[in-house]
Amino acid sequence: MEGRLKDKYAIVGVGETEYSRASGRSTRALGVEAIRNAIYDAGLTPQDVDGMLSYHGGDSTPSTTMMYDLGMRLNFYMDCSGGGSSTEALIGLAIGAIEAGMCDTVAIFRAMNGYSQVRIGGTGARAAAPIGGSDLLKRTYGVASAVQNFAFTFTRHMMEYGVTSEDLAHIKVTHSKHASNNPKALMKQRVTVDDVVNSRWIVKPCAHLLDCCLETDNATCIIVTSAERAKDLRHPPAYIMAVQGRGVKPGGDFHYQYAPISRVAGYYVGPRLFELAGVTHDDIDVTGCYDAFTYTTLLQFEDYGFCEKGEGKDYVKSGITDLGGRRPNNTSGGHLCEGYTHGMNMVIENTRQLRGTVDDYCPNWADGEHSYDYAEGGCRQVPDVNITMNMGWAMPGVGSALIMHR
Repeated sequence: MEGRLKDKYAIVGVGETEYSRASGRSTRALGVEAIRNAIYDAGLTPQDVDGMLSYHGGDSTPSTTMMYDLGMRLNFYMDCSGGGSSTEALIGLAIGAIEAGMCDTVAIFRAMNGYSQVRIGGTGARAAAPIGGSDLLKRTYGVASAVQNFAFTFTRHMMEYGVTSEDLAHIKVTHSKHASNNPKALMKQRVTVDDVVNSRWIVKPCAHLLDCCLETDNATCIIVTSAERAKDLRHPPAYIMAVQGRGVKPGGDFHYQYAPISRVAGYYVGPRLFELAGVTHDDIDVTGCYDAFTYTTLLQFEDYGFCEKGEGKDYVKSGITDLGGRRPNNTSGGHLCEGYTHGMNMVIENTRQLRGTVDDYCPNWADGEHSYDYAEGGCRQVPDVNITMNMGWAMPGVGSALIMHR
């Protein structure tokens, strides 16, 4: 049964800052820039936005500070903590807040100095923080970063299905091709399979350096409002067909005690999402699949049902996820190559794909003209995009997802 809120809400504005490794600015300054860019992208003013949500963690600045700097007065706000499935979950919460009458238009933002301050990889200021909470179960045993924490799930997957480092490297190769056509991407250099497998080990046997996402300073923002209001705004809306937020595998934090160990939350999130949206996998034109590491992408393609379990290695090598393929993935370069934003840049990218306004190296992209030459022409706009899907990842046992259409 299709969801009763299908197509009633839309993303109407997106904005970001530069993706860098030395912003030289506070997360307050970064966040204000990204929110302002998204508001103006929508054709609104700060006073038109009366709700705010953020993924709040590390060195983030809270919503009430952003509100003050932008001259806004909010009817509703909330700063949430959580993993990389937060973006899609917050979009669902924004819909709920508007549906409940608490506000009319919501800005969702993430601001982080993820390289120069609180590094996502567990080093720098993050490593110096006192050990407490769930870290007592991990850091005392040397598991200090996400790549270590998630490795147990994928190591088991490699044992069960014979996935190799070379198989995983194809994901990085594809995303690097896409990023090479993206003026905003931090890492624009195209890499080869050999480049990936010859980079230094981070965690054996599933992650070399180039299998890991970037650490970046940036802020990003998405504006959500009703479909009715969206009709009068600057860009064609990206209508929200269905969203699922932070679905959990049995066991929660102890998901590894529930077989199969290599199964992730998408297995449970996906069926409900597709049912609410009223579409099938064949209807999806572009995906944005959370690539904290190459292996998180492969696991999600399998458990969201884009291929059978164990066939992810063939799926990512087939060319289907390349620009020009049947279902391109992470056309901005994603976390592996554009910048790390806890999934928000991939929702921004899919919004622009639906609009037909992706920025690339096509000579006339500013006028909405694209060559669709992905090799030499520097294009990354996919022609005739109708439906997109985003898959968010917090950890193997927690995930979120979103389906939109133009």
